[in-house]
Amino acid sequence: MDKSGVHIWLILWKAYEAVNGCAMQSISSLDMCLSDFGILEILLNKGPLPINDVGRKLSLTSGAITAAVDRLEKRNLVERSLSATDRRARIVSLTKSGNKLITGAFNKHSEHMEDVFKSLTDRERQTLLSLLKKVGKEAESLVAQK
Repeated sequence: MDKSGVHIWLILWKAYEAVNGCAMQSISSLDMCLSDFGILEILLNKGPLPINDVGRKLSLTSGAITAAVDRLEKRNLVERSLSATDRRARIVSLTKSGNKLITGAFNKHSEHMEDVFKSLTDRERQTLLSLLKKVGKEAESLVAQK
């Protein structure tokens, strides 16, 4: 069995593509891209946040997060408001219709993701999480060194 770093990367890439395909199927009925879904999901689970914080959580540039929030605002799924503590900051929150849409969609998405990982035992899930975090931190460290 090939245990080289390149082989592990290829297996990880193929697994990511397959899992991502399942994720995209689960959100395709919403007529939105993954970043828009991600914004709604973050606001559902974290509550209203400064627009820049949402962008950082999704690794979106300032321009990309602004464009995404604009799209969602046009669909009446989110709204912007002024921050009570920082005049420069804009807070993004779900509208009533946005909350309704993402609550149902996220529940279906969660079910689809459970189906993807149903073959793993609880112990295997914990091991996978630990290993992926370990590899991710090492990769971040290497990128930061350059």
